[in-house]
Amino acid sequence: MPGSSMRHEPSFLKDILSACRKIEAIVTATSEDTFLQDEVFPAAVLHHLTVIGEAINRLSVELRALHPEVPWRQIVAVRHRIVHAYFDLDCQILWDAATGDVPQLHRQVLDILTTEFPDSLVD
Repeated sequence: MPGSSMRHEPSFLKDILSACRKIEAIVTATSEDTFLQDEVFPAAVLHHLTVIGEAINRLSVELRALHPEVPWRQIVAVRHRIVHAYFDLDCQILWDAATGDVPQLHRQVLDILTTEFPDSLVD
């Protein structure tokens, strides 16, 4: 069935948005120094970045191709690094991703939902 692969796209995009919001709440609630010296905050950000990577992996190739402005591959690569090289992770890289890349991804995914799936925003 043509187009059926895009049926669940809004759900995956909303999962990404939700994880972005949670990461943004974590970094808003703490300072960089506290984050870097803590164990719980980085672990929580890692978890939500993993959720983002999983949701992106479930998006159709077609949708990702329609939005080349989003660095899909790089985000999934970060997710793979988190899952496969957890003990080598640098918390500074996590902080930088959480404070820089995540807000940008949040805006981009919200734009995609607004333009491609406006009905999905009405809950």
